[in-house]
Amino acid sequence: MKKSLLIFSSIITSSVLFFACHKAESSKNGANGQSPSEKGEVTIYTYGSFVSEWGPAPKLAEKFEKSTGIKANFVDCGDAVQALSRAILEKNNCQADIILGIDNNTAPKALESDILESYKPKNADSIIDSDLQNYLGTKDKIIPYDYSHFAFIFDTRSNLPEPKKLADLTNPVYKDKIILMDPRTSTPGLGFVAWTRAIFTTEASYKEFWASLKANILSLAPSWSTGYGLFTNGEAPLVISYTTSPAANLEYDKIDYYKALIFEDGHAIQVEGAGILKNAPNRKLAELFMDFLISEEAQEELPLTQWMYPVNKNVKLPECYKKAAQPSKTVTCDNTVLQEAADVAVITLK
Repeated sequence: MKKSLLIFSSIITSSVLFFACHKAESSKNGANGQSPSEKGEVTIYTYGSFVSEWGPAPKLAEKFEKSTGIKANFVDCGDAVQALSRAILEKNNCQADIILGIDNNTAPKALESDILESYKPKNADSIIDSDLQNYLGTKDKIIPYDYSHFAFIFDTRSNLPEPKKLADLTNPVYKDKIILMDPRTSTPGLGFVAWTRAIFTTEASYKEFWASLKANILSLAPSWSTGYGLFTNGEAPLVISYTTSPAANLEYDKIDYYKALIFEDGHAIQVEGAGILKNAPNRKLAELFMDFLISEEAQEELPLTQWMYPVNKNVKLPECYKKAAQPSKTVTCDNTVLQEAADVAVITLK
């Protein structure tokens, strides 16, 4: 997910999460007892950085209301994993219309939970590359809106050698020098698990990698924003993020000493998508938002706020994206082993 790098490094506490979601539920009926459909409002569950003041949600809401007259109510449910968990819990009493932030690693859980309705936005087949749609495993329940490869971002001011592949990260020279995210709450955290499982294909080699990596991990952050904030604050010289992250640091902070490392064994990709929830209170409004989400008008907001590549082929990338590294090899993890792999990683790091 991609999370803007204009970080004011705040950790989302449980009380903030409760307030955000409670506020969303209260807004379902409004101060005057009107339903969202009467007010012309669509409610969207998503993750914290997407709805932040530096994220895309404020501009998307403004554009959507201007073009349709419908309000977009983005609800911060923490990280994308937490948003999905909430939608599953509310399956029989749906409180939102859309969930935004399901990625290729969490898509199987969303589909298995049967919380989504089929809907293909207008012109989706001509706008979105079929390979991106294939990563999500469905052509009409989860629609891609952005993507990028995972990568380790390295502070080149460090006197450490640059790792060349995942196995190098276990070198004792990196003791307490690596920041990761928790796969139970963070999609980048789960993405890193998928990446490592794709490279270390046997159970034995995978467990050995994580056992050797343990001493080198400074923090298992609860979210991308928290983890990347620790990195930019100088707590460690290596952090899991995206190939596009240095472009953001260059654009906004004029920092050119952060480098996305391209590993010789390949990189995992994250494709993020959105879908309409079953029993959505405002199905027709949700369809309008899904059409809007992949339009040029919406997609042009993503490169400089979401810091991911837009899926709309017609959107021109900003100049700073020349700073984004391009992996030559994409690796994938079999989703049938991903949950077990995440459990192994968490247990090993305890």
